[in-house]
Amino acid sequence: MAHDDPFSTCAIPGGIMHARSIAAALVVGTSLFALTGCGPDQASSTGTSTTTDKPVGTGEADEGASEEKAGDEKAGGEKAGDEKDETAALPDMTGKGLQSAQDQAQAAGFYGLTSHDALGRDRMQAFDRNWKVCSQTPKAGDRSTDTKVEFAAVKLEETCPAQDAGAEEPRAAGVKMPDFTGKAVKVARAALDSGTSITVNDASGQDRFILMESNWQVCGQEPAAGAKLDGRPVTLSAVKFEESC
Repeated sequence: MAHDDPFSTCAIPGGIMHARSIAAALVVGTSLFALTGCGPDQASSTGTSTTTDKPVGTGEADEGASEEKAGDEKAGGEKAGDEKDETAALPDMTGKGLQSAQDQAQAAGFYGLTSHDALGRDRMQAFDRNWKVCSQTPKAGDRSTDTKVEFAAVKLEETCPAQDAGAEEPRAAGVKMPDFTGKAVKVARAALDSGTSITVNDASGQDRFILMESNWQVCGQEPAAGAKLDGRPVTLSAVKFEESC
């Protein structure tokens, strides 16, 4: 005769299913216990955990970097100011070839260089080696390297004038006819209004073409100096500078 066993699956209706339910409950409980025992470090190993803690000392590092940057910018500004105020000795270039004068000025630290025709004929110094320096502005001495240096020059075979005739730009004619006698045809043309009708004739009677107007000097003009222009045509007679009117 079989004895009733309270723990036997046979004594309990549906005992097998009941036992499986108890086992499943134990597994679930064990899993929950294991999960609650995981620390933050273990959870972060999955790659899905983020932290919002601010790294220690970040604020101080940023502030230090800002101060350092500000210091660098200040130092850079002071350096730029020092370079702007740099001075050097400007040599005396009088009597030197224009090309040599420009080279020596640049070697001394001066780069703002210009030149003009000292005879007032408004010629271009196309080949610097063919020109020589008559005077310079400013004169030799300690100058800021930002100073603009201008050379008054003539061609090598020419004599420097007693006074620089090309220091000033040609004046506009205005309403009255200026006296252009002895001046370059190029200068006379520049002084007249751009709309003025101008005719230039060879005063020698050889009927030559006047191509380089800076090489020709005015001998006569019509209308006469002081006459009212008011749009009147202008006629100039000229010869080359090495010729007499």
